[in-house]
Amino acid sequence: MASSEIDKLINEVSKLPGLGRRSAQRITLYLLKNKERSLMPLVHTLNEANEKIINCKVCGNIDMIDPCSLCQNTKRDEKTILVVEDVADLWTFERIGFFRGMYHVLGGSLSAMNGIGTDQLTIKKLMQRIEKQQVTEVILALSTTMEGQTTSHVVADKLEQFDNLTVTRLAQGIPIGGEVHFLDENTLSTAFQSRKKIV
Repeated sequence: MASSEIDKLINEVSKLPGLGRRSAQRITLYLLKNKERSLMPLVHTLNEANEKIINCKVCGNIDMIDPCSLCQNTKRDEKTILVVEDVADLWTFERIGFFRGMYHVLGGSLSAMNGIGTDQLTIKKLMQRIEKQQVTEVILALSTTMEGQTTSHVVADKLEQFDNLTVTRLAQGIPIGGEVHFLDENTLSTAFQSRKKIV
């Protein structure tokens, strides 16, 4: 039977995304059996991250400097802002590497069930940036969940007040290489409603 301290450690590890109780037990056991090689370096790295990593006050990214290295990069196009829900989404676009503008992390999506309204998101800060940087395009790259779609509509509505601003969103629907009979009804419905004229 695990002691209360080990049990506390298992509980903390199990809170990480994608880990259940059994995975957390295996990880905890591995760390405790390899204290010098695995546990102590992890503790040291976590402490350093806690002390040094901060949120960028401009875009919401995480970095060791504020503004972050992306916001300070003068080679990026500051007239275009890609709006994402979370830092993980920002990292995905950076990994792919085709977007060379600026980012804005909303901090989630609207959800009445989770108590997330417009005040919990960084929509006001986005509007201030648009005005200050004289942004010409905002690209909404939010998830296609019900919450993500609602958030996209709310943000787009709020941005209508800017005269010289184009608001776009990522295309949705059938993925390249996708076969119609394998797609779920939401994807098919979105693809059908977003159809474009080709002739």
